[in-house]
Amino acid sequence: MNNTITKTGFEFPNQKSVYRGKVREVYNIADDLLVMVATDRLSAFDVIMPKGIPFKGQILNQIATKFMEMTSDIVPNWLVATPDPNVAVGHVCEPFKVEMVIRGYLAGHAAREYAEGKRVLCGVTLPEGVKENDQLPSPIITPSTKEDLGAHDVDISREDILARGIVSEEDYLVLEQYTHALYQRGSEIAAERGLILVDTKYEFGKTKDGKIVLIDEIHTPDSSRYFYAEGYEERQAKGEAQKQLSKEFVRQWLISNGFQGKEGQAIPEMTDEYINSVSDRYIELYEKIIGEPFVKADISNINERIENNVLAFLAKR
Repeated sequence: MNNTITKTGFEFPNQKSVYRGKVREVYNIADDLLVMVATDRLSAFDVIMPKGIPFKGQILNQIATKFMEMTSDIVPNWLVATPDPNVAVGHVCEPFKVEMVIRGYLAGHAAREYAEGKRVLCGVTLPEGVKENDQLPSPIITPSTKEDLGAHDVDISREDILARGIVSEEDYLVLEQYTHALYQRGSEIAAERGLILVDTKYEFGKTKDGKIVLIDEIHTPDSSRYFYAEGYEERQAKGEAQKQLSKEFVRQWLISNGFQGKEGQAIPEMTDEYINSVSDRYIELYEKIIGEPFVKADISNINERIENNVLAFLAKR
C-alpha cells in the first residue's frame, strides 16, 4: 500500500504556486502552463479518505486525457501534453466557480432528493412518477457551486448563478451548449462500450485570451456514473438495482458502514484487502470505459518518476 501518491511537494522551474484539490494537485508554471498531477487520493461525500488507492491517479488521468482527445473536435480543452501517466499539462485558465452537472437518468443525488419529495432540482422541475434510475425525458443540467477544499459543493440554479454574477449570461450559454455536446458524445462512446452514461459533471475555465475551454477531468468514474446497458430494461422493470460503473460502489460501502460525511461520523477502517479490491474495480472501470487493457505504470518510486518526466518535458519548452 506504500506504492501510492497521496501528496506531492515538487519544486519545478519557474513555479509560481500550487493548488491542492480533493484529488489533483496543480502547479502553475510561469503563469503559462498548469501541471496537473492526479494523485491516488480517494474522495467520497466531499471527504478525502485516509489511504490512497493504487493506480487510481493514473486511471483518472488517462481516462480524462483520452476523452479530451476524443471530444476536442466539438469542445476546446486546456490540454497541451501528458508527459507522465499521472500528469496532464495544460494552459493556464481561470476556472468558472460552477460545476456543470448533467443528468440523463434519475440516479444518485438526484434520486435521493426525489425520494424525499423534492420535485425541483437546481431550478429544474422533475416530472411525477419517475422511478430511481429511470431515463429522464431529456438530459437536465443541475449545476453546483465549486467550493474550496473541504467544503461541500452546493446545488444552485441557473437563475441564481446569473443573479449572483457567478457567470455572465453570455458565458453561461456557452457552458450549457458545451455541456450538452459533451454529454451527447460521451453517451455515444459509452453505448459503443455497452454502457449508459447516466450522469456526469464538467468544469470549464477561460484562457488568458478569453477562450472558454474544458478543464480538469471528463467521463471518469470519479465524475460520472455508468450503467451496463445489457439487462438495464429488465432490471428497471423488476425494480432491481442497476449494475453500474462509477464511484458509487465506494459510497455504498461507506453508507453501509455508517459514514455519509456528516459531522461526528468516523471514516470506517479501509483494510489492505478492501483497498486492493477498490484498485481492481478502478482498473475494471478503465478497461470497460476505454475499451482497451490497462497498462500499469512503474510505481516503485512514483514521485521520482513524475518529477523526472515533468522536468524533461519543461526542459523542451
